[in-house]
Amino acid sequence: MIYELRVYDCLPGRLPALLTRFESTTLPIWERHGIRQAGFWTTLVGESSQQLNYLLQWQSMAEREMKWNAFMADSEWQARRAESEKDGAIIAKVSNQLWQPTAFSSVK
Repeated sequence: MIYELRVYDCLPGRLPALLTRFESTTLPIWERHGIRQAGFWTTLVGESSQQLNYLLQWQSMAEREMKWNAFMADSEWQARRAESEKDGAIIAKVSNQLWQPTAFSSVK
């Protein structure tokens, strides 16, 4: 199993719009594409309270490439993302890391 950490740094005051977009739009589209999430977190204490952090689970890099590319090309996703940004951009920066569990990790 491969895990992908994605961190979204929102523009000031736009985190609620991103959370709404994930809950009502992104997750149902991911389900249709077979994208599995392992959890979502906001920052309680840390550098920024305007971040959304989440983990995705992949069987392989090939699965990630196939499913993520299909999601990004999905016409419903593109239209709904544009609609969610009609009042302005939501995200200032996105970063990601792909993780592989160690032999002694409780999560495999």
